[in-house]
Amino acid sequence: MLLPIASLPSRYGIGAFSKEAYEFVDTLKAAGQSCWQILPLGPTGYGDSPYQPFSAFAGNPYFIDLDRLVEEGLLTLEECEAVDFGEDPRKVWYDKIYEGRFPLLRKAYERFKGTLAGGENAGTDAAAEERGAAGNATAVEMVHEMAARLLGEETREYCFYMAVKNHFGEQSWNLWDEDIRMRRPEAVAKWRQALTDDIGFYEFQQIKFEEQWERLKGYANSQGIRLVGDIPIYVAFDGADSWAHPELFQFDEKNEPVAVAGCPPDAFAATGQLWGNPLYNWEYHRETGYDWWMKRMVYSFKLYDQVRVDHFRGFDAYYSIPYGDPTAEFGHWEPGPGIEIFRRMQEVFGKKLPIIAEDLGFLTPSVRKLLTDTGFPGMKVLEFAFNSKEESDYLPYNYNSNCVVYTGTHDNDTLVGWYKHMEIEDKEFSMAYLGSEDTPLAKIHWDFIRLALSSVARLAVIPVQDYLGLGSEARVNEPSTLGKNWRWRMLHDELDGHTIRKCRRLAKIYGRLREEAEKENADQE
Repeated sequence: MLLPIASLPSRYGIGAFSKEAYEFVDTLKAAGQSCWQILPLGPTGYGDSPYQPFSAFAGNPYFIDLDRLVEEGLLTLEECEAVDFGEDPRKVWYDKIYEGRFPLLRKAYERFKGTLAGGENAGTDAAAEERGAAGNATAVEMVHEMAARLLGEETREYCFYMAVKNHFGEQSWNLWDEDIRMRRPEAVAKWRQALTDDIGFYEFQQIKFEEQWERLKGYANSQGIRLVGDIPIYVAFDGADSWAHPELFQFDEKNEPVAVAGCPPDAFAATGQLWGNPLYNWEYHRETGYDWWMKRMVYSFKLYDQVRVDHFRGFDAYYSIPYGDPTAEFGHWEPGPGIEIFRRMQEVFGKKLPIIAEDLGFLTPSVRKLLTDTGFPGMKVLEFAFNSKEESDYLPYNYNSNCVVYTGTHDNDTLVGWYKHMEIEDKEFSMAYLGSEDTPLAKIHWDFIRLALSSVARLAVIPVQDYLGLGSEARVNEPSTLGKNWRWRMLHDELDGHTIRKCRRLAKIYGRLREEAEKENADQE
């Protein structure tokens, strides 16, 4: 099943690593599922998109389970319940989350320092061990020392970045004072000292994020559920990666972009899509043996059992748009690193890389060859299959087993919403293909789910909204729009016993029951 963490139910306004996440793992097991696919876990900024995180090496503090902090004595239940996280349990209210969660986390951080310093709050056993090992160091220094042991270098660089960003009123780094914007050594030293406690606050968040995620992932794995993660190919300009490592990107001497990422004009966007992400300096990456990418994959493979790599075609060729252009109309294609970067990954991680390639959209012969050369499974989306006017690679009879089939992704409408808005010719074609002429609209989603499960695809991934038969109101994201995305949430007990039993029965019928899927994966490995 596909369900973002943010879409889990909870009483604090957004899905988290809370008891509801563990209950969803239990639901997956009961439904005979083998995988839980989520969206990127990075810290989100303006627009709330998980595909524009502040760092490729950090976790979203919104996902920290507040009840767990209550259990650890770092917050009280009354403090959590006093915060307004929004009244509608169906939606995430990001403005309220932002305003309410960080003050709570700050309180937890202050009490956490107290446990390290041996205050009245005794804290956890781990905290007691830290107190004994730290000697006479201050509480903030203890946090830094703990972070140095538990967090990677790039994650700690993110914590520094966020502290400075907060000091400059949340502005992007290109608007900071020139000395720290350019990371001059004396400025870096000055701000590390001046903001040491704020840096510790962000380190505390990442320590708790990793601790809680590791616990949840361990539970899922113990129940036979694999976690499928998602990493964007690009990073945000307003982020720690581009500020800390400008040499990785196509920047000029002032650390301003020369060109940015996007997509060319097509039938869906007359002026193309201007994403604005900084483009990689692939020559530098080659010279360094793709070291930064190897670090990124180490971090990703630590978080997930399998990784979906977004915009896979960008490794073959990427669309380059001159910086400052208001649209994507005047960009051009440039060659990417190709197979070389994946051969480097195989050297570092072994030949069997647990990667799914997001190869959607128009594919050139060179992209197809790259996918074949890597051996990664590509993606098939049923919502792209039913074009009555032309042949489609997404029709199941064209699949080979080395692919992952989806009814739809986070960027698509739900099955029910998509079906309602189909052209009449395409709808008639789909009904004839499925033999669904007599299926009522209220049940049509099950016919498409059966089609995905009955295909030869190695893995079938169904968004939870499709299992629930929800309409367009349950859509997660509508690309190229702002203000209404990444907000949908599942309600408590919405996946009821009847639906769970039906999921398990279909998984059994089509040879995808969790136990059988585990055996097949073991045989393939």
